[in-house]
Amino acid sequence: MSPPAFDRFVAVDWSGARGSRHLGVAVAVAEADGGAPMRVEPPRAGGWARGEVGAWLSDLPGRVLAGFDFSFAPPYLDRGAYLPGLSAPDCGPAFWAFVDSHCQDDPDLGAHGFVEGVARPHFWMGAQDGAKRDYLRWRVCEAAFNAGGGGKASSVFDCVGAAQVARASFSGMRLLHRLRGGFAVWPFDPAGERTVVEIYTRAMLRHAGGRGLKLRDPAGLSAALAAFGSGAPEGWFSDHETDVLVSAAALRAMAGDPRWWAPPGLTEAVARTEGWTFGVA
Repeated sequence: MSPPAFDRFVAVDWSGARGSRHLGVAVAVAEADGGAPMRVEPPRAGGWARGEVGAWLSDLPGRVLAGFDFSFAPPYLDRGAYLPGLSAPDCGPAFWAFVDSHCQDDPDLGAHGFVEGVARPHFWMGAQDGAKRDYLRWRVCEAAFNAGGGGKASSVFDCVGAAQVARASFSGMRLLHRLRGGFAVWPFDPAGERTVVEIYTRAMLRHAGGRGLKLRDPAGLSAALAAFGSGAPEGWFSDHETDVLVSAAALRAMAGDPRWWAPPGLTEAVARTEGWTFGVA
């Protein structure tokens, strides 16, 4: 089956930080008919609220492919459960609802109530929890990324350090719970004309021919975008913004290639439980 056609391509760098506005959230869009990808300004000063990103995306017209830089599910297949010992669903969409149900007191789609509440025993938050290695688990797609020389993907159960993705990922699952229906969430759902996929901005930077390192100057941004046949917008951008500008151009360049929609490791069981990162083969 041929991939669906899209009118615009959106990339979002996400944040699980506390609060209601986040300078770490960045949004960019690339139009199918060409041109440089463009940064999308938040509707208010102080950065995007997470809920505003969902509302903006839902209102975006046309056929849309949107990539979010967070993990769409925890590992499942390594132990036959997302959270062994805790009664939780066994498929991605039901698990998103489960996470959401434990975060009702968290503003702006935060997930602290889940991470620090019912699921707390599964997260490593420092030496007081014992050996870090006992908490770290990875999904099938993360193992494929690591095996392909991409580096070492972070575990969603590691809550310490600048590279941790735990809070952002479980916060993002609350967003997926709300977007699903208006959007297909691939690969849990078949891709359609309005589809959300998981991306890893470091992987997109590697597809541009780099080493996956952050871009912090116009020359580096221009070179990465040129690798996807795209021009560059003018100006200086934060590394969150360069991440999404490159990723939006990458989605535009890669979405028509069937191999990215059918990577070798994407079995039916993986698609139902763990999902996959678009652009990882």
